Amino acid sequence: MKKRLALLLACSMAFGLSACGGGGGEAPAASAEASTQAPAQTEAAKDEGEKETQAEAAGEAGGMEALIEAAKAEGELTVYGSCEEEYLSLACKNFEELYGIKTKFQRLSTSEVYTKISEEAGKPSADVWFGGTTDPYNEAVADGLLMEYEAENAANLISEDYKDPTNCWYGIYKGILGFMVNTEELERLNLEAPKTWDDLAKEEYKGLIMLSNPNTAGTAKLVINTMIQMRGHEEAMEYFKKLDQNINQYTKSGSGPSKMVGPGECVIGIGFLHDGIYQILQGYDNIELIVPEDGTSFEVGATAIFNGCAHPNAAKLWIEYALSPECVDHAKEAGSYQFLVISNGTQPEEATRFGLDMNNTIDYDFEDAKANSAKYVEDFFAALGSAADNRFKTE
Repeated sequence: MKKRLALLLACSMAFGLSACGGGGGEAPAASAEASTQAPAQTEAAKDEGEKETQAEAAGEAGGMEALIEAAKAEGELTVYGSCEEEYLSLACKNFEELYGIKTKFQRLSTSEVYTKISEEAGKPSADVWFGGTTDPYNEAVADGLLMEYEAENAANLISEDYKDPTNCWYGIYKGILGFMVNTEELERLNLEAPKTWDDLAKEEYKGLIMLSNPNTAGTAKLVINTMIQMRGHEEAMEYFKKLDQNINQYTKSGSGPSKMVGPGECVIGIGFLHDGIYQILQGYDNIELIVPEDGTSFEVGATAIFNGCAHPNAAKLWIEYALSPECVDHAKEAGSYQFLVISNGTQPEEATRFGLDMNNTIDYDFEDAKANSAKYVEDFFAALGSAADNRFKTE
């Protein structure tokens, strides 16, 4: 069975940000304000000052053309992406080609992005956030870390449910939470595939399951919130104590478990089923996708602008781009098969071919998640107690 054809790149914080069009690893440029405070103003600083003046003038004119000109005057954009790196890279490269704006990116899990921008306290080292489940986005909204922006292309959203009420983030795709199982390993072990969340806690699956780490992955936060919304807080914590007995590893990334199922490094992976589709299409036909019979929830993959970002006009243009077919219709080219929440986008037929239904989910309470996700993660680790050991990966 062939192995996965494309290895995901590991982006190291220590080595800076990758660039879409050359200059990989280059640090973000110094701000024009800092340059003009130097004793002798350089020609580069003068040019930067002229760009800012042009951007302000264009912004006053209003309209999409003015926004494009203002964004081009800023000349660059830095993206933190929490989708898979292939999609992130493709989206950034396409944006750069469309608008001539130098676009740098770094792939980080959603909880890593939230932690980083929280520590940067209003002086973010990136301009926008792209992809990844919205629970960490909502935490950032609650902390005032995301900029309100009324996007023109938000008119393309299929429902108001796929945006933040204060316009701090916008949805671009929807992914269904479920299980991926290795059918060959189940047969070898003479085990049936789990059908429900309760099944996962059965003793027969001890050491066979992988889930992601809620300290680094928004996927795991979604699992925690989902169980609390479906069962109530106390019952959910009791459930996680039982489930933990069967967990072999808590991966850093939400997509980590899906990558372990096909090769047999784990037998059951909990995560988003579109990640399982990708693995199947890479040749792992021993993977079966399971939508839990007792109900499941979903992620809304989002995009947002960081408050205090260095390139606000380029950031606004990114939001408009992300809410358009020019961005989302290319997702499947990078192996991302989520349902789109944009009406003028083209839905990937792969999602329905594998029997997924974007509406077969619980009515997820985003407001409760926004208010309580951080506490619920603390409660999760408190419930596990000493069981919270080196199975929780951060690398």
